[in-house]
Amino acid sequence: MYVIMKIMASAVIIGIVTEISRRFPSYGGIIAALPLVSLLSIIWLYVQGEKTATLSKFALGVLWGFPATAVLLIIVYIALHHSVHLYISISLGMCGWLLFLFIQDLTLKYVRAILFN
Repeated sequence: MYVIMKIMASAVIIGIVTEISRRFPSYGGIIAALPLVSLLSIIWLYVQGEKTATLSKFALGVLWGFPATAVLLIIVYIALHHSVHLYISISLGMCGWLLFLFIQDLTLKYVRAILFN
């Protein structure tokens, strides 16, 4: 029952954001950029009794993924702006997202190797 409640609450929020975006695309984009999923996830984890250490690690993971998500959105924006089909734009964005995460991880390992060895 609890899982269904989480799904319903999350779906309502997504539905509201989608409706706002249909009427006011710029405002919908701003609202969609809010960390709704991250905050909802933190709230659901907290309500389920997760420790603050887990919530903290989750927040750091979200922060770690933010730059790659920005890259994804930039790629999708540019592709759509040049009339590339939506699904291809999203696919290109996901490829850019994965590539950026890979490069980010390699960079961190390189920096750690230099600083701590």
